[in-house]
Amino acid sequence: MVDRPESPADETQWRAAGDRIQTLLDSCATSGPAAHDRAQQLVREVAGLYGAGLQRIMAQAGPQLAERLATDDLVASLLLVHGLHPHDVRRRVGDALYRVRPYLGSHGGDVELVEVAGGTARLRFQGSCKSCPSSAVTLELAVQDAIRAAAPEIIDIEVVTAEHPDVIPAQSLLAHLHPDGGTEWHPVPELADLAPGEVAGFLVADATVLACRVDGQLLAYRDRCPVCDDTLAGAQLHRELLQCPRCGTEFDVTQAGAGPGCHLEPLPLLTRDGALSVALPRAMLGVLA
Repeated sequence: MVDRPESPADETQWRAAGDRIQTLLDSCATSGPAAHDRAQQLVREVAGLYGAGLQRIMAQAGPQLAERLATDDLVASLLLVHGLHPHDVRRRVGDALYRVRPYLGSHGGDVELVEVAGGTARLRFQGSCKSCPSSAVTLELAVQDAIRAAAPEIIDIEVVTAEHPDVIPAQSLLAHLHPDGGTEWHPVPELADLAPGEVAGFLVADATVLACRVDGQLLAYRDRCPVCDDTLAGAQLHRELLQCPRCGTEFDVTQAGAGPGCHLEPLPLLTRDGALSVALPRAMLGVLA
């Protein structure tokens, strides 16, 4: 696996460039259809020019340079737009899963890419993830972002089990493509300062995230007890068991927060572009407290 090159400091700006371009195009529509059509044509011409330039660069780049370009988030996204990415879809999906494996491993599981057929990727969970009651949450929050960015041509994801495949439709899995769903990644470098066995709450985008460190692993959860529906503020950690200070229920944080007939809600905690980040579902941002 080739090391991913460092991203520029203004990475957040280019990640939102597509939205800004669309906003500008929409504003042109207020000047009439002709102005809107000219603006769209301008974007197509500029995109075509950059695409032609990228094509020449990739044609002259050696294998090592091409590999580094393909693992840079910004360059890779442009290569995908112009159909110039040197890796096939299976390789890109595999690389995306490789990047989320640390999070899955922190919950005692792993994921295997079974196959990519057409616009469908079939995955198989291993370890505790395959039977964990929050495996769907783990998939949607941790895997969707990585696969969407690496392989936008993937439409459906099937989670294959020993009994039967559980198909998660694209409109659910890729809900964050729509304005009323999906996740937002937020940098949380302060979580790295947690000592072994320590548990604490952190305010992230007006939402409280409960984080702890167990056996060298950082874990993050929604600050809400599923039994008493109250905050977990003041919770104590006894080895891998987190005890709610209000109802006394214990949850195994190393097994995706499993408790007696219920479980905590895990939040993906990954290092993205060199920064420790947590994913918060947009639908939860108004209720996490």
